[in-house]
Amino acid sequence: MPRRIRSRVLPCWRDPAAVFERWFAGAEHVVWLDGGDDASGVSVLGRAHPGSEFVVARLAGDAGTAGRVEVSRPGADAAPTTVREGEVFPLLAEALAMPVVELEPGAPSPGPLGWFGWFGYELGAAADGVAVAHAETPDAAFLFLDRVIVFDHAARVVRLVWLDSDDDDSNDDSGGADAWADEQQAALGDGFSGEAATRDAPAADGTPATEHPPVARWRHDAARYAELIDACQAAIVRGDAYQLCLTNRVDLDVHPDPAGTYLALRASSPSHHGGYVRFGEFSLLSASPELFLHIEPTGLVSTKPMKGTRPRDADPARDAALRAELLASDKERAENLMIVDLMRNDLGRIAELGSVGVDGLLEVEEYPHVHQLVSTVRARIAPQLTAVDVVRAAFPAGSMTGAPKHSAMSILHGLEEGPRGVYSGAFGYLGVDGGADLAMVIRSIVLAPSGASIGTGGGITALSIAAEEIEETRVKARALLAVLGAASTRPE
Repeated sequence: MPRRIRSRVLPCWRDPAAVFERWFAGAEHVVWLDGGDDASGVSVLGRAHPGSEFVVARLAGDAGTAGRVEVSRPGADAAPTTVREGEVFPLLAEALAMPVVELEPGAPSPGPLGWFGWFGYELGAAADGVAVAHAETPDAAFLFLDRVIVFDHAARVVRLVWLDSDDDDSNDDSGGADAWADEQQAALGDGFSGEAATRDAPAADGTPATEHPPVARWRHDAARYAELIDACQAAIVRGDAYQLCLTNRVDLDVHPDPAGTYLALRASSPSHHGGYVRFGEFSLLSASPELFLHIEPTGLVSTKPMKGTRPRDADPARDAALRAELLASDKERAENLMIVDLMRNDLGRIAELGSVGVDGLLEVEEYPHVHQLVSTVRARIAPQLTAVDVVRAAFPAGSMTGAPKHSAMSILHGLEEGPRGVYSGAFGYLGVDGGADLAMVIRSIVLAPSGASIGTGGGITALSIAAEEIEETRVKARALLAVLGAASTRPE
C-alpha cells in the first residue's frame, strides 16, 4: 500500500531557532534547512527516530569510482548495518530510492519529506572519471526524514508534515508518526517557552569562548596560491580550460559545540540557503547563498550559478560603487557567462527538448559580506527521470569546477593537493514527491574528528589578477573564521 503525506497546521507561529535550541540542538542526527530570519521561503527541522534510515557512501581511494555504501538506523539500539561494495553512485542511487507515496492529483506538497543530507565534491568528480583525493568526511551522507516541522516564513505558518506509519517497514517504538504529530502539536502549543537546553554556548560577541584563539592553517599560503593561479592561467593559454575554480582550505585545531557555532554563524551571516546538518561526529554548518538545484514535483528544474564577487562596505557610497564595479567587470561577466553555458549544457542532458532557457542573467544579489553576480537557468526534466538523475548530470556544479568541466576538475586535482570534501558539494533534500532542493556548500564550516575546516576559492580566467583573487578568498573566509575565533584570517 502506498504511504500518504499528511500535514497539520498549528494555530500559532514559532521561531525556528527557538524550536531548534529547545529540542534539536543536542541531537546527533539532525537536519535544519534554514531559510533565515528574514526569509520568504521555508525552513525545515527534522531528526532521526528509531526507524530512520541513514545512508553513507565512501569512495575507495584516490582514483576510480569503487567504494562502499552503508545503510543503518542510528536511532535504533543494536540495529544491523548493511554494507554493499562496488560502483558508488549507482549503489547510492539505489539506496536513496523513495517509498511509493500516494499524492493527491494536482495538490501541492505540504512540505519536504525524503532524504536529507549532502553530496561531497569527490563523489561527483569520481563519477565523471576524475582522480580524487581521499576526504575524511563521507562522500555522501543522507538521513531519511518521514516527519518534519516546516516553517513558512512568508505566511508565518508552522506545519507538521509526516508520512503515514508503515508497520511493515518501521522499527519506531515511539508510537508512530501520528503519535509524533500529536506530541509535537502539544509541545509547540501554548506552553512553549522557547528556552534553550543547557549546553556550551558561544561567547557574547558571537564567537566560541576560548582562552587561546585557534590558528588558521591555510593549505596554500599567499605565495603558493599565486603560483597556482599562474598555473591555472597557463592551462587556459594552452587551451586546456576556459576557466578554473581554484580553491584553498583552512584548517583549525578546534572542536566547538556544533549547534552553538551554527547559531553564531547564522547571526553573523544570514542566508536564505543556510543549513545545519549533524550526522554523528561530522557536522556541516552553512551560510550558503547559492542554489545548486531546485526541482519542483512537476518536473521544472532551476539552477542559479553564482560567479563574480565584490566585498560589501559600510559606507553606502563606496558600497554602491563596489556593486557597480562588479556589474561592469568584463572579467566577472565573462566568468559568469561561461558557467551559465556549462549549466545549460548539463541540464540539457536530462531536459525535454527545447526546454532549457535562461530566465535571469548577470543580476547582482547582496549579502551581509559580499555582492554576488548571479544568473538563473531553467529546464523541464524529461519523463521517467528523477532528481538523482538530475544530480548525476549536473554535479559537481560548474560554478565550483570551471569549464570544460572534466578537464577543469582534472587540472584542479593536480594543483589543489588535497580533498575538498563536503566543501563545493551540495546539501539539502531529495523529496518523496519528486521535488528536490540542494544548495551549494560554500560559506560553510565543516566539523570532523580532526577539527574544523573552511573551503574558499574563486574562478580563475585569463584576466584574473593574483592579488585580487587572493583577497577574494580572504573575504569569503573572514566571517567563518571569526565565528571560530581564529587568530588570523590571512593566508600568509
